Order: sequence, then C-alpha cells, then structure tokens
Amino acid sequence: MTANFDMIKKVYAGFEKKVKAARKVVGRPLTYAEKILYAHLWNPAKKEFIRGKDFAEFAPDRVAMQDATAQMAMLQFMHAGRKTSAVPATAHADHLIVAQSGSKEDLERAIEENKEVYEFLESICKKYGVGFWKPGAGIIHQVILENYAFPGGMMIGSDSHTPNAGGLGMIAIGVGGADVVDVMAGMPWELKWPKLIGIKLTGNLSGWTSPKDVILKVAGILTVKGGTGAIIEYFGEGTKSISCTGKATICNMGAEVGATTSIFPFDDRMANYLRKTDRADVAELAEKLAHELKADDEVYAEPEKYFDQIIEINLNELEPHINGPFTPDLAHPISKMKEAVIQNNYPDNISVALIGSCTNSSYEDIDRATNVARQALAKGLKAKTQFTITPGSEQVRATIERDGQLQVLTEFGGTVLANACGPCIGMWKRMDIKTGEKNTIINSFNRNFAKRNDNNPETYSFIASPEIVTALAIAGRLSFNPETDYLTNDAGEQVKLDPPYGDELPEKGFIKDVEGYIAPTPDGYKTEVKIDPNSERLQFLERFEPWDGKDFIDLPLLLKVKGKCTTDHISPAGAWLKYRGHLDNISKNMFLGAINAFTDKAGEAKNIFTGEYKQVHEVAREYKAQGLGWIVVGDENYGEGSSREHAAMEPRYLGGKAIIAKSFARIHETNLKKQGMLPLTFANPDDYDKIREDDRLSIIGLKDFAPEKQLKLIAKHSDGTEDEIWLNHSFSSTQIEWFKAGSALNLIAQSQIKAAKKKQAAKKPKAAQLKKAKPAAKKKEVKKATAKKAKAQKPKAKKLAKKAAPKTATRTQKKKAVKSSSKSKKK
Repeated sequence: MTANFDMIKKVYAGFEKKVKAARKVVGRPLTYAEKILYAHLWNPAKKEFIRGKDFAEFAPDRVAMQDATAQMAMLQFMHAGRKTSAVPATAHADHLIVAQSGSKEDLERAIEENKEVYEFLESICKKYGVGFWKPGAGIIHQVILENYAFPGGMMIGSDSHTPNAGGLGMIAIGVGGADVVDVMAGMPWELKWPKLIGIKLTGNLSGWTSPKDVILKVAGILTVKGGTGAIIEYFGEGTKSISCTGKATICNMGAEVGATTSIFPFDDRMANYLRKTDRADVAELAEKLAHELKADDEVYAEPEKYFDQIIEINLNELEPHINGPFTPDLAHPISKMKEAVIQNNYPDNISVALIGSCTNSSYEDIDRATNVARQALAKGLKAKTQFTITPGSEQVRATIERDGQLQVLTEFGGTVLANACGPCIGMWKRMDIKTGEKNTIINSFNRNFAKRNDNNPETYSFIASPEIVTALAIAGRLSFNPETDYLTNDAGEQVKLDPPYGDELPEKGFIKDVEGYIAPTPDGYKTEVKIDPNSERLQFLERFEPWDGKDFIDLPLLLKVKGKCTTDHISPAGAWLKYRGHLDNISKNMFLGAINAFTDKAGEAKNIFTGEYKQVHEVAREYKAQGLGWIVVGDENYGEGSSREHAAMEPRYLGGKAIIAKSFARIHETNLKKQGMLPLTFANPDDYDKIREDDRLSIIGLKDFAPEKQLKLIAKHSDGTEDEIWLNHSFSSTQIEWFKAGSALNLIAQSQIKAAKKKQAAKKPKAAQLKKAKPAAKKKEVKKATAKKAKAQKPKAKKLAKKAAPKTATRTQKKKAVKSSSKSKKK
C-alpha cells in the first residue's frame, strides 16, 4: 500500500467540502492552485486572501529534507520540544556524494568519507520518527515523485527544487530548514498569499522538442525573478501531451524563475504514473475527485479574469532551446545557437556533456537519450565528448539496467554516476581541466551559475534537454543543430540523426528499491543522538540571542555586494557541503563568491577600523569579537537560487543584523527572517549608490516595528556627512515576533515552555485540594473517634432517654421535626 495512505484518504475526504466553502467565501470560481491553498489553511478562510499582500497560515501534509539541509533542520528540531514529527517526514542522502570515477566507486567512497554524517542522520531521524533514504537510493525529488507526491496535496521541502512534485498535481514548495521545523513541530506554516501566473499550452510536443524546452522558453520570458511571489499554473489542451515526469521537469525548473511553485492539473498521464509506481489506490481516489483536481471550468473559459499574468505557448511551434551560460534564463532557440556562439565568443567545443539530475532523470528522459545514442551507434558515430549519466533514483537505475538503456549509453561512451546530485550541485571532481581554463559543458540540469558545477569560474555551462545534450555530445560542438545539421561518421559518410522517441513508462513496470529506505519505528524515541565535541562536521546548535529592544546604531558596513548574489555566492556548495552540520566551520565560506562593489574582487571586505582587507568571514568575526553587529548591502534579487538556510544562518551567527538590498528572492528573504535577521529593501533602489565603504549605519524605528511601516536608515559617511534613506520590509506581525525572539525557533521554544507551564498550572489546583484535604482528613478522624465514643454510650443514653421522654409526640411536634431535618440537609 502507498506510504501514509491514511493521511492521503483524509485529505481527499475533506477536499471537496473545503473547496466549496472557499468558493463561497471568495465568491467566484477558483484556479487549481487556489483550491489546494484554501483546502490546506490552518483555519478555514473567513475572507478572500489578497494576492501578494496577505499572509496565510497553512497545514502542509508532509515535509522532506535532503542530507545537506537535513543536518541543520534536525539540529534545530532538537530544540522544538517534541518527541516525534507532527507530519510524515523524510530525509534523503543525495547531496554529499562526489562524482569522480563512476557509481560504484563514488558511492563506496562517499559512505566512508561521510560515515559520521550518515550515522548522525540515521540516528536522529530514527529518534524523531522521520523516514531515512540511504545514500544511493536516489535524489530527493525523484524519490518523492515515485513514492509520496499525490494530486491535491501540499508539502514543503528544504530544497529549492521541491516544486518537482507539481508534476503530480501537488503544491510543493521549497523552503529553508526552519520552515520544515515549524511544520514538524506541529505549528502552522506561514506564506504570503501568492500571485498567479497562468501558462496556457496549446498544440502538441513533437520531434526534438521536449518538456524541458517549455520551461527553458518560460525562463527566457519571465527571467530569474519574474515568477517571484507567484505560483505558475499550467493549463490548456497542450498539458495532456506531456507525460507526468515531463510535467515534473517543468515544475522543477520553475525555481529558476523565482516562482513559489508550479503545478499541472490532474490527468490520465498522472494516473498512469501512479499505477506504474504501485499507487493504484491513490490513482482511484484522485480519479473520483478529478472534477476538483483542476481549475473550475469558468477559469479555463476566461483565464485573464483569474490570473495576474497569462503566457501562451504553442507547443507545435516550440523549438528546442539551449539556455546559458552563467544564468538559466538566457534562452537560445537551437536555430539561433550558431549565431550566439559567434556573437558572444562562446567556446564552441564541448568538453563534457551530462544528462540526468533531479530535473531530467526519468525513465522517459533516459529512453529518449538512449534512442539518440542507439541511432549514433547504428550510423557509425560515438560521443566526441566526455559523457555522463546520473540516474535520479535506484528505481530508475535498476529499471534502465534491466531494459538495456544503460548498456547502450555505456557503449556510446558514457560513464554512469551514482544516483545523487553530483555535478548538478558542484559535487564533481573534474580531472580533465584546470581551474581558470575556459571551456564549455552542456547538461540537462537546472542551474548554471558561475562555478556552480565544477568550481571553475571559466566553465561556460549550458542547459538543454537530455536528447539535445546527447546529440551535441556526438557532434562535440555547441553550435550543432540536430534538426538541420549532418554529421560525418567513421566511414566518411554524411549522416543525420532522426527525431528521438522514448517510452513514457516501462512496459514491465519499475524495479522497486527495497533496500534504500529505513522507516520510522515505534520505539525510535529511545535512540540516543551523539555528536563528538571535537567533530569538524557536526556541532550542536545554541539559540541566537533575542533582540535587545533597541535601534541598531552606528553599525559598520561589512560588505556592499555588486551584481548577482545568489546563495552560491553567499554560501558556496561543492567542497563546503561536508560542513553543513557545523555552523562555525561552514561560516568560513560566507560571501566567498560575492563581489565587493568597492574593489570588484570576490570574497573580501575591509575592516573599517584597521583598514585591512581580509576574507569576509574574518572581518565579521573581528567585529563580533568587539561586540559589534554589522550590515550587508545587496543588489537586485539578492539570495536567488538554492533554499540553503546556511546563507542566512552564517551571517546571523557571525553578528549580522540586517541585509539591505534592492530586492530579494522569496526563499532567502524568509530564511533571513526565520533566523532573526532583517531583510530590508531600499524604498528608492537608487539609494543603493549612496552607501560608501567606511559608512556607519543606523536603523531607526525598530521600537515601533510594524507591518507595512517603513524603517529609516541613517548612513554616516567618513567625511562627516550623512544620508537618510527609507527602507521597506515585508514582515507580517508573526514574523516581527520571530525577530524580537531572536529567531522563529526561539519563538517555538517559548511557546513550548508556555504550554508546559500552563500544563503545570493546571495540575496545581489538584495539589492545593490535596493540601486542604489533609486537615479535613484529621477532622474525619476526630469525628470517627467521637462517633465511636458515642456508640459506646448509646445504650446508656437510650435508657435515660426512655425515662425522660413522653410516651407519644403530638402532630405539631412531628411537623417541626421534619422541617428542622430538611433545613439541616439544605445547609
């Protein structure tokens, strides 16, 4: 049976009733995303939530964490005061495996090198009732799609590509670990009510065009911040031409346009996928509720009335795309790629081609890429570049091994890597080039910032579908267009590749992974979680100090960041991933990739008291040692990219008080708030230019901190002049309490302490009654003794009474006696 099926049944049992109630409150038809949001409110809606303005509290159905974020999330959960997670939860060991030689060797080495971390995660998950997917089991998002995602559900996950589950009609949102802790602790989860971007798909995918090209096209339209604060909801006849896993690819990469999440309506392709992954029970429930697992008909009839923005894409006309380099929104239709290579002087020769990752590692993806490789072998061609394959899960890997795709891809020249993130998140030990060497790679991943894949700033990383990547591996050139161009084989013949075909799902079904999962056990709470105090990789957390109730006065500027500053710039991954459970050690990477606006150099800052330039974390530690907080100033879309909360925890740990930027990416802004920091924006973005290197900065108005109320920044310059600058913020009343408490976790702990005190107080009256009962007991004893004495004297008294009493009583006397008796009873 499906995991947590009782929970899913409960969601479906109440879904329609909740949607009807929401429709009545809102007074209009609902989009599919709205239905799921309203059905998952912590408390039923009493009014319509205003998009992009109102905050709402939700009750997600489940949570998920990958190993790099799970360490910090679970370390925080230890402070939440609970014995077990309040909702179904899983942790997935997928980020710490370095790609180097091949799957077997890489996995064995990872298990040995990360033994301490894996044992910690296994034990802490066992203690708190969290399922644990072991290293090698697969990438979190693929495993979630195969086992846990369900139409109409809601989940949050501590990884920015959690929206992958939107391919199965689920609202799945990437968050920081502290958000996950809220839900695991049984608390409501807060989110600003999203805007809605509707993307209407018409026509059908065909030829070389794939689902990946839909999102590559969308990224080019919306840019890396065009979806910020919005849910992207796909609709239209074109959605039916896309497989369930193809839909997941599109939703996965919605993170690259800043979207809160992306979602497709439930259809037969999803039902087929559920059945093939042994979840026929969920498919049957979803089919019965199919009329609600989509937008209302009126929305589809007049979408412009219900969405904030509409984009229409005709799949018949959509070309394959190649996006990059250095940003996932630089979109090139393949017919324009030759021109782009020449105009921009991109290195045309491809050094490595990589397929797979959480974005494109489904059975269909691998089968289509295999079709291209099989054609090549039949036509006397092989890969001219290095070629790697990253299966998304053990389930997919075992199935494509059985069905022969892996054999074809290795004959073609491919190397199979472990079922893990690997090169996609920088866990790639490249042996073919040196750092600083200019080169081009092409991959089917989702993100391609500078240094993202291999830590080389001169690697030009481009993104495409697995089949296009495979075709370009054969040509060895970025400028090759398989739709029009010919290749020369070993015999000197001119040959052309045919458009690829791939099976959506395996005819024989999937081979289930029966060894990769450790389920929670009833006695798990007895497990002891140990951390070596001398460990370099794990460290128990201490709570951050609460706000002292004062404005921030004359704080030094630590760093003014120029240009793009992603979470990779703030807290790089790659080799640093091994320190994700040790806040002090990982803080040594803080702002290593950020460009100093005054020096144009990465990772350095000036100590304004000594005049020395050092690594940013060193200057921050020097200020912290003096008891000084500090402020960082950023550019547009600050914190774009990963959900990693370390990018917020490190500045907080090293004394940061505020980040002031032109604009923020959603997840990072929330992460900063959760850790008790102030993410603030310039009311006038041009005021960014007024900040100077030696400034002392004051933030005024914190005593009256309130939603939608501006704060004032006073920038005192070293020449004696100063500027007054107005700052905006997006804090809700609840989030302001996070700031005052020192972090959201502190607030959870405070609420647990209050609840415990309340419970204690409830017991006190009983104790008081017992105390009062003691004297009463003594009185009883006296009464008993008196009664005993009276009993002994009773016969004597009776005889005396007989002598003294008259023989009969009058009727009046009897009445008086009755009245007297009833009065005494009333008393």
